[in-house]
Amino acid sequence: MKAQQVEKQSKLGVHYWEYLPSEKQSEEKLPLLIFLHGMGERGNDLNLVKFHGPPSFLDNKKDFPFICISPQCPDSVYWNEDLLLPFYDEIIVNYPIDKDRIYITGLSMGGFGTWGSIVAKPDLFAAAVPICGGGDPSKLKSIKTIPIWVFHGAKDDVVPLIRSKEMVDGLKKLGSNVKFTIYPEATHNSWTETYNNPELYDWLLQQKKK
Repeated sequence: MKAQQVEKQSKLGVHYWEYLPSEKQSEEKLPLLIFLHGMGERGNDLNLVKFHGPPSFLDNKKDFPFICISPQCPDSVYWNEDLLLPFYDEIIVNYPIDKDRIYITGLSMGGFGTWGSIVAKPDLFAAAVPICGGGDPSKLKSIKTIPIWVFHGAKDDVVPLIRSKEMVDGLKKLGSNVKFTIYPEATHNSWTETYNNPELYDWLLQQKKK
């Protein structure tokens, strides 16, 4: 039987899509990939979360090697640590997760949420993939050793490239091995090519907390 995403609600009231690889043994600890959507997918219709990113292709995909959790942000707020950190704690308790292989990614508003999450709880994550997002360059010291792969479109007219660049430049000054991919012709949608690239998932699986 092929895997399929299932609609769930956390005890905190957060609605999310759950994806469990179908061919893994139940006692096996699995890597976790958390996906944070963009601003346009906020609200109370969870199907909006399937517009982009991993939720857009995970239905009936049995060979994706991660537990994938894709929460939905209420339409009255943006991704923030007060909402996300308790949610992460609940997810980690309730799933057979390898705590040395917890990954986070997000696009646009979710890219900002990805940066915010790793800064707020750097010890939680083995790697991060923020796409066309940004954050506070003054708060990078705590995440300088986290493997991070940043993506952005050079012609992004919604979130300027400089928002990613200032984070990457700040990390490099701290000795980080951050990876940075700029798509020369891409505008705001730099996520479709990114999430369609098998190299991204191979790279994630190579990252483990030290």
